[in-house]
Amino acid sequence: MLGRLFKKKQVPVSYQIEHPSEIVELFGRLTLHHQTALLRLMSRNIVFTIDGETVMGYEMDFNVKGAMIEATTDEILDQPSDTA
Repeated sequence: MLGRLFKKKQVPVSYQIEHPSEIVELFGRLTLHHQTALLRLMSRNIVFTIDGETVMGYEMDFNVKGAMIEATTDEILDQPSDTA
């Protein structure tokens, strides 16, 4: 019984990254839809500056178009709210 109390807690395998190439390999196995979902999560912390115009990542919309991921500005954020 005491052995279980002092037993080292095992870290889930998904968190044990021994080499950065493992991340690249994992990303390569993801579908475009999985990659798009990851982009949506990461974009919250990204600022895009294109032709002098700054766009926050959370203002972007990421969708799968054929064999590519398309990033567009979210049109809904630019329009005034009907609830006001």
